Amino acid sequence: MKRFNVTGICVPEEHYMVDISGKIAQIRKLIDSRCYFTINRARQYGKTTTLYELRKRLPDEYLVVKISFEGLGDESFASPERFCPALVKQIVRALQFTSADKEYIKQWEKLGIADFDSLDEHITKMCKEKKVVLMIDEVDKTSNNRVFLNFLSMLRKKYLARAGGDDYTFHSVILAGVYDIKNIKLKMINEGLYTPNEGENKIYNSPWNIAVDFEIDMSFCPAEISTMLGEYEADHETGMDIAAISEEIYAYTSGYPFLVSRICQHIDEKLGKNWTGEGIREAMKILLAEKNTLFDDLFKNLENDRELHNYIYELLILGDFKPYMIYDPIVSTGERYGFFSKKGNGSDRVIISNKIFELLMTDYYIAKDLRGKTQITGIFHKDVIKNGRFDMELCLRKFAEHYAEIYNENDAAFFEHHGRLIFLSYLKPLLNGGGFWHMESQLTDLRRMDIVVDYGREQFIIELKLWKGKQYQRDAYEQLLGYMVSKKADKGYLLTFDFRKGAKKERKAEWVESDGKKIFDVIV
Repeated sequence: MKRFNVTGICVPEEHYMVDISGKIAQIRKLIDSRCYFTINRARQYGKTTTLYELRKRLPDEYLVVKISFEGLGDESFASPERFCPALVKQIVRALQFTSADKEYIKQWEKLGIADFDSLDEHITKMCKEKKVVLMIDEVDKTSNNRVFLNFLSMLRKKYLARAGGDDYTFHSVILAGVYDIKNIKLKMINEGLYTPNEGENKIYNSPWNIAVDFEIDMSFCPAEISTMLGEYEADHETGMDIAAISEEIYAYTSGYPFLVSRICQHIDEKLGKNWTGEGIREAMKILLAEKNTLFDDLFKNLENDRELHNYIYELLILGDFKPYMIYDPIVSTGERYGFFSKKGNGSDRVIISNKIFELLMTDYYIAKDLRGKTQITGIFHKDVIKNGRFDMELCLRKFAEHYAEIYNENDAAFFEHHGRLIFLSYLKPLLNGGGFWHMESQLTDLRRMDIVVDYGREQFIIELKLWKGKQYQRDAYEQLLGYMVSKKADKGYLLTFDFRKGAKKERKAEWVESDGKKIFDVIV
């Protein structure tokens, strides 16, 4: 029975998979041009699956040797004497799954290759009359990258000599991993495995500067997600609206391959094949409550990198503007982990790459920030949920009362910076697994934030704003109404924080009608 591919290493014939033939065609052009390149993407981003599909679809003129450094063993990277024969052994094994004849495979099994000079000569001999494509998966899963860097230096030398007609080497080399090989020294330094010489550049001076840029988008667009759902629908005939479901899955995941497949898997296996918007939201609840290797990596990286941790806190919780500058080491790190994306608004800024990561990270910061701070969390009013329905009006009225109790003008600076955190910390336990929220953070006006709350079959749109005057408040109505129209909602909620000092502040919680729609306007 077919299932959805969420492991990245499964046999595609047994799983529903997105049609990535367009991506494969683009990679094929690089191989035909004899390019060396790297595929660097975050964990569980489909790198292994892509290599599998590529190997399967390349014509017989190529001998595709696919190996992996994962599980090779630390001892294989202890020295050139260990690494070179271990590499040859892996190549020989991989060749047995190609069209190579037995005599050619036997020639690869040359003994006595115990250094890079003898490996260099052997590769020249074996690649003289064959188009050998070398794929190395999990290239950053090594304990001693110094030996691997020496191997890359040898490949670089052979590549440059080939361009001058003075050597034979692999037709194309593809390296796949999370870390960019150009920055592999930085990984070694961070892990205490490499000490730079005096005056040595810590990050660059890469032996892999021969690689061409790999600019192929590995995420799934809605049209690509539709190919997988179309195959599924042909088997199950659920009557789903494939285009609409694909768009909504993309809206939550931004096409992150693992997240796309996981949502589909939960709908298929746990939710009675409920291929509707409600089914997707139920799958989201399951996904956000589970432990998996991708989420484990996400939280591990936040815990282990204090600079990145603080940067994302300022971005998500404080709403700080962060310019997207790829040469900023923190931005580069966040992009490598799949955390960051950018939004072009004249001046590019950093945003979290998908709504699922955004929600997980915000929940993480709420839990850490409010641990033991009962003066902020306050008392939760369980009566906002009646007969399985969430009463957002009552939730906001109770929050206004709660906020008035805890607000201290002497700590106004704290409340101004943490207003959204205080509200979200109030909202989260009320939802209590029965629903979830996500932020519409892709906005040009950083003084406002839209929150969409999904509970059961209902969806609530809440806009959070800072008080900036009556005209700005009128503009808030227009902005919220515009967003309500885009979401086809008749009701919306406006929560405004007023931090003026010494002024007579307006406090209210009332319904207002505007353009035939209703807005519950709350000022605290």
